[in-house]
Amino acid sequence: MSVIECEHVSIRYITGDFKSIGLKEWVVRHLTHNFHVKEFWADKDVTFKLEKGDMLGIIGSNGAGKSTLLKAVTGIMVPTTGKITVNGSIAALLELGSGFDGNMTVKENTYLRGALLGYTRKFLDEKYDEIIRFAELEEFQDYMFKQLSSGMKSRLAFSIACLVNPDILILDEVLSVGDGAFRKKSGEKMQEILQSGVTAILVSHVMPQVRELCNKILWLDHGKQILFSDDVQTVCDAYEEFLAEKNKKPPRTKEAVLEMAAKWEQKEREKAQKKLKEKAIGKEY
Repeated sequence: MSVIECEHVSIRYITGDFKSIGLKEWVVRHLTHNFHVKEFWADKDVTFKLEKGDMLGIIGSNGAGKSTLLKAVTGIMVPTTGKITVNGSIAALLELGSGFDGNMTVKENTYLRGALLGYTRKFLDEKYDEIIRFAELEEFQDYMFKQLSSGMKSRLAFSIACLVNPDILILDEVLSVGDGAFRKKSGEKMQEILQSGVTAILVSHVMPQVRELCNKILWLDHGKQILFSDDVQTVCDAYEEFLAEKNKKPPRTKEAVLEMAAKWEQKEREKAQKKLKEKAIGKEY
């Protein structure tokens, strides 16, 4: 049995006059056919399947529909069409700033956020020092949460979430927070969690993270599924070539993806050869 199965999922947003007018005005406009509604499909016909222990990397430019899809997987949103089947408990880090009170201290917020995630007071008492140490906030425990930088807030949220032992872990850009040292540490923590058999979904713009952590990949572009594959390296190569192109036109077939990946690999080889030549010339002098 699959842990997550997403079958031809489409998610539509509707905007129009009803957002800014009252009920009476809406009725009048509706009766006089002066009612304007716009449809926006954030995701369109997305399909993938994950087994236990899989880590899916979702890539795509801003507005590709990545975060919307995660909200559907976690149950925050209901697909307009299609079906999502989830077997297991979910821990989701979608908006790291949510669940905190800016006027409470770091310590108070740690207990608050932990309670919202279902942790007991006894469990948090035992784990509090570990949470703060991992988040590197030992010197900021008595600071108001609103006084922290966005990176500090994200580190605390990630640290608290890492305590949970879910069947499924959903991460939206949370491994990109903090400096290089913390990103390395959070990546190592993720490896530890994944080795326990957790199924995970990661949205990230950091390709090295996706290459290192994920064994499956989903590429979205303006809500459309470009490709779902277990060949993570090839799809990442194609995506990086897509980002490098001046006239960005996403591939529409698997063959086109492979062609873009080949172009990127060739460029990388040429760069490596150029560096070797420059290094050799430098040694001569």
